Amino acid sequence: MKFNRITTKISVLAGVSAALLLAAGPASAHCDGVDGPVIKAAQQALDTGNVNRVLIWVQPSDQAQIKDAFRKTLDVRQLNSSAKNLADYAFFETLVRVHRAGEGAPYTGIKPAGRDLGPAVVAGDKALETGAVKPLAEMLTQALHKSVGGQFKDVIAKKDFKVDDVAAGQEYVKAYVGYIHSVERIYKATEKPSHGTAQGPAAAAHQD
Repeated sequence: MKFNRITTKISVLAGVSAALLLAAGPASAHCDGVDGPVIKAAQQALDTGNVNRVLIWVQPSDQAQIKDAFRKTLDVRQLNSSAKNLADYAFFETLVRVHRAGEGAPYTGIKPAGRDLGPAVVAGDKALETGAVKPLAEMLTQALHKSVGGQFKDVIAKKDFKVDDVAAGQEYVKAYVGYIHSVERIYKATEKPSHGTAQGPAAAAHQD
């Protein structure tokens, strides 16, 4: 029961984190990186000859396309090392493109390993690796307090403006609108599945 409460809390906080990221700008994707989970799965699939390792990353309607690309890649791999490298990379591109399309995200190429994806992605993956969710929950809670708390203080500081000071009143309105929009965005994020999860299994282990 205690574990269920913790996982429920972290699910809500994950939604809150997504809202904070959306408020700040486009979220960093990690499914299109050489060291990301999609390409790692692709490497394992090609090395073992088991396409099921990558089918989980695409929509059911796209599985036939991936299976066909997988078979062709295996055939080309047998030619020589240069052909293997080229075929593998082409398959990675196809897989990532189809995966991102299934999430409604554009394909912008394969990204290099070692990118700075920010603390949220790193902490999220580490929590899964270690089985310890508490550090992630604490990080998200701190991010929430920092974001909303800062906006709240700004609104409070500008609230008591003089009626005849229109400029000060406009500054208050600007701060108020930003604050309310953030609160609304965070609340809605806790009610809805994040990026891609409503569309099927393709995003089960990922939120580019």
